Amino acid sequence: MKQTMISLLAIILGAIIIIFPMLGIIGTQFIIGSAVLLMGVFLLIIGISEIDYSPTRSVITIFIGIVVLILGLILLFNPSIFAFLAALTIYLAGILLIVVGLVTLIGNKESSIAFWSGVIGIVLGVIYIVLGTYAQDPLVLGTLIGIWLVLTGIFRLSDN
Repeated sequence: MKQTMISLLAIILGAIIIIFPMLGIIGTQFIIGSAVLLMGVFLLIIGISEIDYSPTRSVITIFIGIVVLILGLILLFNPSIFAFLAALTIYLAGILLIVVGLVTLIGNKESSIAFWSGVIGIVLGVIYIVLGTYAQDPLVLGTLIGIWLVLTGIFRLSDN
């Protein structure tokens, strides 16, 4: 039951992020900050829910989730920090996707579903960095995080 709820949460958060960029009026700061914030919330929930299965991986996921959550809040509410970090946030979000993919990949060697979820996180992180370097539209970047959340949720649902 817990796995199903977390999987559905990932799909819902991913859908929100995918739909969010369509609003177009909202500034880049809010889009990237919201995407990173929702990613942090998801990581915290995953870390807390998996503490019984793998305490080490859970603590790492919770730590990354807290860092990502704080970064998301900073990006949302501090425009001067966003302006300062604008170039770095693209790379940072991509790197975070890669790190989360690696933690998933390494921490779940026995599950083929988790393996593919980790691989997708790594691949989308690399795509995020490449697109972030050349993309003119930041909406694409928020959508990539949404895609990762939806795919991770679907993989977790099929693992039940």
